[in-house]
Amino acid sequence: MQPFFVTTPIYYVNDKPHIGHAYSTIAVDVLARYAKLRGRPTFMLTGLDEHGLKIERRASEEGLSPKEFCDRMVPPFRDAWRELECANDDFIRTTESRHEKLAVALWKKVEAAGDIYLGDYEDWYCVGCESFKTEKELLPGNLCPDHKKPVERIKEECYFFRLSAYGDKLLAYFEAHPTFVQPEGRFNEVKAFIREGLRDLAISRTSFRWGIPVDGNPHHVMYVWFDALQNYLSALGGPAAPGTAPLFDRFWMDGGDRVHIVGKDILRFHAIFWPAFLMSAGLPLPTRIEAHGWLTVNGEKMSKSLGNFLPPGPLVDAFGADVLRYYLMREIGFGQDGDFSHANLIARYNGELANGLGNLLNRIVASLVKTSFGGKVPVFARDALRDEDRLLLSVADKASKDAAAHLEDIAPHRALDAIFELVAATNKYVDATAPWALAKSGDTARLGQVCYSVLESLRWLSIMLWPFMPSKCDGLRGQIGLSTLLPVEGLDLWPSVFGALSSGLTTNPSAPLFPRIDKDQEQALMERFGLRKPEPATAPKPAKAEKPPKEAPTDASSADAGDTIGIDDVMKVKLRLALVLEAERVPKSDKLLKLKVDVGEAEPRQILAGIGLHYAPESLVDKRIVVVANLAPRKMMGHESQGMVLAASDAAGLSVLFVDKDVAPGSPVK
Repeated sequence: MQPFFVTTPIYYVNDKPHIGHAYSTIAVDVLARYAKLRGRPTFMLTGLDEHGLKIERRASEEGLSPKEFCDRMVPPFRDAWRELECANDDFIRTTESRHEKLAVALWKKVEAAGDIYLGDYEDWYCVGCESFKTEKELLPGNLCPDHKKPVERIKEECYFFRLSAYGDKLLAYFEAHPTFVQPEGRFNEVKAFIREGLRDLAISRTSFRWGIPVDGNPHHVMYVWFDALQNYLSALGGPAAPGTAPLFDRFWMDGGDRVHIVGKDILRFHAIFWPAFLMSAGLPLPTRIEAHGWLTVNGEKMSKSLGNFLPPGPLVDAFGADVLRYYLMREIGFGQDGDFSHANLIARYNGELANGLGNLLNRIVASLVKTSFGGKVPVFARDALRDEDRLLLSVADKASKDAAAHLEDIAPHRALDAIFELVAATNKYVDATAPWALAKSGDTARLGQVCYSVLESLRWLSIMLWPFMPSKCDGLRGQIGLSTLLPVEGLDLWPSVFGALSSGLTTNPSAPLFPRIDKDQEQALMERFGLRKPEPATAPKPAKAEKPPKEAPTDASSADAGDTIGIDDVMKVKLRLALVLEAERVPKSDKLLKLKVDVGEAEPRQILAGIGLHYAPESLVDKRIVVVANLAPRKMMGHESQGMVLAASDAAGLSVLFVDKDVAPGSPVK
């Protein structure tokens, strides 16, 4: 099986980890756990970037040496990943001697290739980015476009890397490897930047001392990005003589997948600088660089001044690591910007985990199997399958294949879409087969077939969801009589054969896996995070003289006439079933999505919907929704909308009205 090497960004230690760091690390852990389930040799790496001017200045502000400051910042990151159940195989620090030694070795390789020379450099420098900025990149007032802070004019002697010599080579490589950077839109941005012309890159500094000294000229320290990117190699022990660094040989030199997960703000360093350094050194490039978007919190940009700079620890304490992992991978389309919403987390928890998966387990294990089969897994009779059984098997097979394909393509949110098709189908199967009626009628054979089919579906779900929720899935497995999952290299554990659950296993019903969060608990949680304050107590009003009570209305016809409409008004609104063909975000808008929908007409319609904070565009494609088809066209942000998408709204947010059957586009909704 092909080796799989996957890395988080190399996190900068200028501050403690927040929910954005957690998102990246959880995503990488999900991919690594999936690869291990498939039996692939797998190595997951995370770590910290500890050099540079920003760290030197921050340490000085704290009255510490740079090394003392970095040592103090390491435990919060280690603790966060442990709390989030991220099972990284290594944690690299760029201040470690193993890293510094190999950074020097790579410098020498690039220098020997003739790609490093000494010169003078002057330009605008952003300390926050630790990179130079061209005039055209800056915002008015000489502000960095990312940090919105003034840049500094720096002139110094430095070593240069001949980046200008690699523009055509990079573009040729990209042409031969069309999925090298994803998503495609970000890849196009990278290629466009290269086509504008690459300038040679300053890769040393003399204006500060906190960095790896350049061998032979210790007055210079390595540019932090030349140093930091090499963590992906130094953690594996390379570059080194063949046979002396087995991890490096196996996971970097001998083929397989080498995947970097990064935020879009550091994509240029990973997709241009890093491949060019590797080309110069004669080393293989990563096989894929996946850039995810940024997170807002409850619709606002994360900011300490707003009090919404979210560390993962309190969220884990409130909801548990598995629930937080699930929500982040489910809610946000990977590669897109997304929003972390406490209300949406609770809504997804109750709707999908408590009511969907948890209730499915409780309905069968804690009641029917316990009372009708003495807690034992009943017998599965393949030759007695009925149409509804075969349909469930078909959905399970499709969910397994689709989820695997999406995880291979680094689309965890789509994988969860596929997996929850099986959750929905199994709940529907329980409703259709009515096992309680079978138990009451004494049809034990049919009841056993139904209960087994649900238990086997749960077994499949316990495997497919394990990369996302390892502890909860092991708990689920325990309740249906199985041991915890222990991936073994060379053994593919992904579900493929329906009926592998052994009959006669003893189930172990216990406390609900996902107890529902009621309104009082939700209120308490929201108050805990400072999002919803309790209603102020009001003093009782003075008693008034009693009046004879008005006669209560006897039916709905007695409602306020101002709130009612006639049937003619209803008939004016044409509701139609629409199939979503395409969906994308409207530039410069967090809320608006632009949908292309089929409403049974000769040409698709374009509809704009303000649901972008609640749905990733790709999650809507191929879904059947309800739209107002005779709404007058209107312009929004320069785009015409030819209809309206219907959605329900409550304190938890928006929920689009979907249709669960293959109704023809354009069908009237009554």
